[in-house]
Amino acid sequence: MRKGILGGTFNPPHIAHLIVAQEVREAMDLDAVILIPTSVHAFKGAPSAAPRHRAAMTELAVAGDPGLAVDRIEIQRGGVSYTVETLRALREREPETDWTLILGGDNLEELAQWREADTLPELASVVVTTRAGLAAPERLPFEGRCTLIDVPSLEVSSTAIRGRVARGRSIRYWVPPAVEAYIREHDLYREAVPAGSIEKAPPRG
Repeated sequence: MRKGILGGTFNPPHIAHLIVAQEVREAMDLDAVILIPTSVHAFKGAPSAAPRHRAAMTELAVAGDPGLAVDRIEIQRGGVSYTVETLRALREREPETDWTLILGGDNLEELAQWREADTLPELASVVVTTRAGLAAPERLPFEGRCTLIDVPSLEVSSTAIRGRVARGRSIRYWVPPAVEAYIREHDLYREAVPAGSIEKAPPRG
């Protein structure tokens, strides 16, 4: 088996996450791409939505697609999530699987601060994807021991989605319908936004 792993907070998961996973799966001829929600992000801290919510939303986002799946390995491990630890655990669990680590272009600036970053190419093939709003990297990490994949440029982010929810705006088409329904059912992301940054949110329908 050849599997890719795409980590992130997925707070919430959205269409750009799914497009990246699908583009890499096809480009690299992978059997599947596994989305792995973090427990606590090493640089961003604990996300606003609890791990169980983010995992559940991510599972809803990929439901019905045999080429995409979700693994709660980092949430089950708890604490700060480190990619190197996850890769070692996956390799131990599935020693016959050929793993591919998917990194977004926005990860490259902080990559040098990742735990044991230099060992990542020894644990998995590495793919770097382009990111909306960022120029394609002129130089790839790990002395070029990785592959650059160009993905469609979509100005969609979890931050923007959370902001839209807080303002009472629609997120239809930004996230899969099941994720939108989950956010509404569990009343996620309705926290107040900084005063003066937005107009008063309209009443919820």
